[in-house]
Amino acid sequence: MSNLSDLVNLNLSDTTDKIIAEYIWVGGSGMDMRSKARTLSGPVKDPSELPKWNYDGSSTGQAPGEDSEVILYPQAIFKDPFRRGNNILVMCNAYTPAGEPIPTNKRHAAAKVFSHPDVVAEVPWYGIEQEYTLLQKDVKWPVGWPIGGFPGPQGPYYCGIGADKSFGRDVVDSHYKACLYAGINISGINGEVMPGQWEFQVGPSVGISAGDEIWVARYILERITEIAGVVVSFDPKPIPGDWNGAGAHCNYSTKTMREEGGYEIIKKAIDKLGLRHKEHIAAYGEGNERRLTGHHETADINTFLWGVANRGASIRVGRDTEKEGKGYFEDRRPASNMDPYIVTSMIAETTILWDP
Repeated sequence: MSNLSDLVNLNLSDTTDKIIAEYIWVGGSGMDMRSKARTLSGPVKDPSELPKWNYDGSSTGQAPGEDSEVILYPQAIFKDPFRRGNNILVMCNAYTPAGEPIPTNKRHAAAKVFSHPDVVAEVPWYGIEQEYTLLQKDVKWPVGWPIGGFPGPQGPYYCGIGADKSFGRDVVDSHYKACLYAGINISGINGEVMPGQWEFQVGPSVGISAGDEIWVARYILERITEIAGVVVSFDPKPIPGDWNGAGAHCNYSTKTMREEGGYEIIKKAIDKLGLRHKEHIAAYGEGNERRLTGHHETADINTFLWGVANRGASIRVGRDTEKEGKGYFEDRRPASNMDPYIVTSMIAETTILWDP
């Protein structure tokens, strides 16, 4: 007699060419993720081979009940680490039946920026450091923390090891391997300063693919925490007080920044970012004012400053970049709940297309 695990792990390729495609999209809050699956007749390699699909937008906060149909346009394919085999995850964006992007479809506008010839020529690279906090399911308190109480002060937890310092590593390592399996360019993980908080890094990714990969990595993480019985929070300041917040630092470079003389291009780009500081802050995530206080490795939300190796700055330039005269910089302002399509395209637009 088969048990549930046997059936979940059935290898479909033994009996059929059909595959399962899990269509993924961003829900009505702009942060929640939704998905549903459909059967396809055989393996698929390119999103253009996939059919459009629809869903009930009135049940996700994305359409009224009297006109509830929202259309999913497949955009990027990843291998499915849960079903495995030839099964796939499909990152989609959402449109009205008339073909207009719905308000939570931030990919549409980002794709326009990334398809601009000036942006294409600069081959923008992104490396995004996605921080998150694992919470106990029933009490919404960080894993490893005593219920209703607090652990010892910050210090021993960053990149820490041991049962009294590291909480949730099984979830983190499962996510790491699942992302590699899926084809996401995940480049590393580490425990963060606050206990129960972790980070994964995605990149370098070029253009629109950075947003696709972060969203699907978040989706995989939520699915794994579902299995593990814990909750993932992308709140930028999940615990008030003397605890680090959670960000999504965005490392960025263009072709000319990576070439000889690139440091001067970097400084000009940073100057542009400073001139549009308020616009960027407004687009960099909800609740970021609770995180960007000027403490806990942040710059104050109302202040723009940059520096070399300064983790209390809005923009940090690495020592190697300064020394070599070329490289990249890190925008430390985005919150952990930022939309990667908005952040990556806005940085490209400001630094490449915008003329002050």
